[in-house]
Amino acid sequence: MQNTLKSAAVFTGLGLHSGEAVRMVVHPAPADTGVWFRRTDLDLADPLIPARWDAVVPSKLCTLVANPSGVSVSTIEHIMAALAGCAIHNALIEIDGPEVPILDGSSVPFVQTFLEIGLRVQEAPVRAIRVVKPVEVREGEAVARLEPSDNLEIDFRIDFAEAAIGRQEKHLSMANGAFVRELCDSRTFCLQADVDRMRANGLALGGTLENAVVFEDGEVLSPGGLRHDDEPVRHKMLDALGDLSLAGGPILGRYTGIRAGHALTNRLLRALFADASAYRFVDVGGMTDRKLPGMGVHRGDLPVHA
Repeated sequence: MQNTLKSAAVFTGLGLHSGEAVRMVVHPAPADTGVWFRRTDLDLADPLIPARWDAVVPSKLCTLVANPSGVSVSTIEHIMAALAGCAIHNALIEIDGPEVPILDGSSVPFVQTFLEIGLRVQEAPVRAIRVVKPVEVREGEAVARLEPSDNLEIDFRIDFAEAAIGRQEKHLSMANGAFVRELCDSRTFCLQADVDRMRANGLALGGTLENAVVFEDGEVLSPGGLRHDDEPVRHKMLDALGDLSLAGGPILGRYTGIRAGHALTNRLLRALFADASAYRFVDVGGMTDRKLPGMGVHRGDLPVHA
């Protein structure tokens, strides 16, 4: 069955790229609402923005959604991953700025708050998207692919010249709270040279060593080091779940990402929905619920340090 929060969740912090202070409130929403953002700082006729694949517009280094009036919210991938990973299907997210707060650079602050508040079960089945034939998009050496599977699986591979990252790969089924246990605390990462370049271009203004893992010359510059030996690939999987959640419902299929990023995953969703023979909508209930991300998760699934 579908879920929403029992009560509102409040988050405050800085936008990673804008550096602007922002207050964000995640409200419960009725069944079959889906996830929507509402800009509370703009006096416009249409402040609502759907968290949906066809509302994504090109953006550097993050996922950004906008409505036809041009009202937008950026860096939504971590909050979207948290909602999907906690099986929260319906929410209205009010935000008084253009960018979701980065907090610690992972999804764990969102997840922790959601699990503390608790979920309310709604009397409506979850409508999932079952992948029935492979769909793939490529850009250079980067690949994103969806294939049939009984539940959502994520298989990700990265390869960086930076010695402290190198080649990493991981495969997980997202059923039974795996996102909360395995991925939600993995932070965004970059090279110090990337930070310097982004700031020169007016980006990463809210980034610090406390909300991103920064690498330089084989070393981890962020205090405390890594939360996982393979934290970078885990974070890429976190991002992938957030971007895949923009499909409009949980995906039943296997996602493979090879050097893939936000833009390529969105292209993959566009390719999927452009081919009516590649998917079908299915109502999910009963024991099949357990195959969906977040179903049955509880606070004990949170990483020990959270």
